[in-house]
Order: sequence, then C-alpha cells, then structure tokens
Amino acid sequence: MRNKILKPIVFLAALIPLGLLAYGALRGDLGANPIETITHQTGLWTLILLLATLSITPLRRFTGINWLIQYRRMLGLFAFFYGCLHLTTYLWLDQSFDLHAIIKDVYKRPFITAGFTGFMLMVPLALTSTKGWIRRLGKRWQILHRLIYFSAAAGVTHFIWLVKKDIREPLIYGAILAVLLGIRVVFWMQKSRRSTSPSVSPVTVHAD
Repeated sequence: MRNKILKPIVFLAALIPLGLLAYGALRGDLGANPIETITHQTGLWTLILLLATLSITPLRRFTGINWLIQYRRMLGLFAFFYGCLHLTTYLWLDQSFDLHAIIKDVYKRPFITAGFTGFMLMVPLALTSTKGWIRRLGKRWQILHRLIYFSAAAGVTHFIWLVKKDIREPLIYGAILAVLLGIRVVFWMQKSRRSTSPSVSPVTVHAD
C-alpha cells in the first residue's frame, strides 16, 4: 500500500524541475539566455538525482528502512533522463547538431569532455536497469553499476570546470559525493574485515 502511494509521489516530484522549465519557457521567463538556463538546470538536476540515487544505500543502512531501495532505480533513471535533456540541449539548441563544431568543442573545452564522459557512463546503467538484465548479469550487474561513482565524479568535475571562478556551489556537491563514497569505503572495509576474520571456536573466546 505504501509503495502504491509513494511511488507516484516520487515520480511526480522528479518531474517538477522539468515542469518549471516548461512553464518558464511558455511565459518567456527563462532569463536573458534561455538556452543557458535550460542547460544549467537540466545538468544540475542530473547531478542532484545522481547523488540522491547514491544516498539510498547509506540511508537504508543507517535507518534500517529497507523499502527505500525500491526508489533507487527510479531516481537513477530520472538522473539519466535529465542527463539526456542536458545533452540534447547542448547538441540541438547550442550547437545545432553541427558535428564538426561539437567534436572541436569537446576537445577544446575540458568541462564538456568531463560532462560527456559522465553521460556516457550512465548509458550502460540505464540500459541494464531492468529486472531481466539484473538476472542475466548476476554479480556482474553490481560491478557494472559501480560506474555510477565515476559518472557522479565526472559530473562534479564538469560543474567545477564550468564555473571556473566561484566554485562554492559545485564544491558542495563534491563534498556530498565525497561523503557518500567515504561511507561506502567504510562499509566495504567492515565487510572485508568480517569475511577475512578467522572463525573462532566458542571455547577459545575471551572477553577483553
């Protein structure tokens, strides 16, 4: 019952940024440079949703609320969706699908290279997000989906290199990513310690 109520709410909430952009476009209220506004907002929400996806596992572990995992795939797919809008805005509205100009821009401006890399890393994640692919890939699915860490890192790098001067906002997202990755490192270390610790006979156990 909870899932039937919350899933539509999360779904609609993830569409709010797009709705606000569409409303602003209809009203002509996207500022002096509408293309720049659309590009910035779609890119920002791609990064926000990537970080939201990465936050699910720590939240589940810390709170014990296991049903949170049901929303990880949805958030990840919405991150990819906004990433597609971000890339399409650049290719279509900014570059008019001029392949020569796009290739030149990618090589000339490192922040575009970082952003494009981050998007490409998201593609296999989106394509293999179905239950069928999870079954087919087995343990390899988890290994593949660790690409999200590198995609998010590329997104933060893209943001930092884009703004150049006042990097306070992208550094906030970078700090959040660092915390989320740091928590995972702690989880992995604890798991590794448990798996490598020798089994001890109850007779030999002594309290410290």
